[in-house]
Amino acid sequence: MSSNAALSAGPSPAPRYVEDVIRAAVILTMFWGIAAFAVGVVIAAQLVWPQLSFDSEYLTFGRLRPLHTSAAIFAFGGTALIGTAFHVVQRTCRARLFGGAPLGWFVLLGYQFFIVIAATGYLLGITQSKEYAEPEWYADLWLTIVWVAYLIAYLGTILKREEPHIYVANWFYLAFIITIAMLHIVNNLAMPVSIVGTKSYGAWSGVQDAMIQWWYGHNAVGFFLTAAFLGMMYYYIPKAANRPIYSYRLSIVHFWSLVFLYIWAGPHHLHYTSLPDWAQTLGMVFSVMLWMPSWGGMINGLMTLSGAWDKLRTDPGLRFSVTAVGFYGMSTFEGPVMSIKAVNSLSHYTDWTIGHVHSGALGWVAFIVFGTMYYLVPKMWNRPAMWSTRLIGWHYWVATIGIVLYITAMWVSGIMQGLMWRAYDELGFLQYSFVETVAAMRPFYAIRLLGGVFFLSGGLIMAYNMWRTIRGEPEVAAAHPSPALAA
Repeated sequence: MSSNAALSAGPSPAPRYVEDVIRAAVILTMFWGIAAFAVGVVIAAQLVWPQLSFDSEYLTFGRLRPLHTSAAIFAFGGTALIGTAFHVVQRTCRARLFGGAPLGWFVLLGYQFFIVIAATGYLLGITQSKEYAEPEWYADLWLTIVWVAYLIAYLGTILKREEPHIYVANWFYLAFIITIAMLHIVNNLAMPVSIVGTKSYGAWSGVQDAMIQWWYGHNAVGFFLTAAFLGMMYYYIPKAANRPIYSYRLSIVHFWSLVFLYIWAGPHHLHYTSLPDWAQTLGMVFSVMLWMPSWGGMINGLMTLSGAWDKLRTDPGLRFSVTAVGFYGMSTFEGPVMSIKAVNSLSHYTDWTIGHVHSGALGWVAFIVFGTMYYLVPKMWNRPAMWSTRLIGWHYWVATIGIVLYITAMWVSGIMQGLMWRAYDELGFLQYSFVETVAAMRPFYAIRLLGGVFFLSGGLIMAYNMWRTIRGEPEVAAAHPSPALAA
């Protein structure tokens, strides 16, 4: 059987898929996206005008910042992954979701409850103070239950599949679900102070705690923000382009090399710390080696459009997905460069890291989600196309301008920071005080704020377009047609 056969309709009639859960996930994804972008704009504004915290403990940068990161990664990204995973696994396996709608709703709504209790904890100052792992023990326990249910639903569907071949997108989604479970449990092992209390003490301490935290932190990037969204890429770009994957063999090589190499790269976050030097070097070496699988996946995604590049002129939703693959290639080149010790000595703790993270988060993660949502919404609500193709085009350019303003400002600001921090005068004293470096960064923070406003505006355009599409108003879609491909 053809390796891309899972993308096509099978000879037997399709089963009745669980779709209400997917529709709800699409709407929730857009809601959390707007929330995440809005909080990001607020904290970006606070770095330009600190008085915007209004002397409220609930609006301080320290509490709003994890609210923004978790909303962007786990609420926006995670909800998109749950919805698309359920959509992809049912269609590529030609099987109804294992556990049916009840299990699907439990996973989706249980995950939303986790997001809410984690977010309220951030605003109240209840956190573990761990990057990307801020929720306290009670939220972590609940997420573990939900995640096990997610694995059962996904794996159960694969096991009862009607399609003999397991399409490669399922490999990426499954690796994401299993690895994130392992990372979450190990990094969050803790002992609560009391059963009714909200404070706990972690099982790890000192250097071991730092090492495990960044083993978790970097692989949250590797498996949550990379592997899982690659599963999205491997299904939705071929579907939107109506073309098979350029090289199925390359996709399998991409998968196995990525999952083997990524798991070792975490120590590059701890260069020039108390972590043993051999561990730092190990993280650097594996980070540099990640160039190969990452760019192999990028090439595979882009070359899928061979013979179909003209679709980018007529389908701006596909334009989002293809641009996302370009940002994926760029950020997976920049990351290994920054892991090299000589470069890291300049970039570490600076805004260069912030620019790098957001080139991946906005350019890769958000854009691949936008492209996927523009494909999914007409399918899930049985519409011929999105309400307005013109608005999709506006969204694309407004968001792209926002990303360019954001990441270039942070690159310049970060390199300037690093150079100012290491500048010495002729007597060997530091040439600049820390407050002078902060003052020098202010214009770049204003540019970043402008970039964030552009990106948020694009998200609002998309939300409006989705709302009109879901309401079922086809007249604008007819005036500006966009290709509608079979599910």
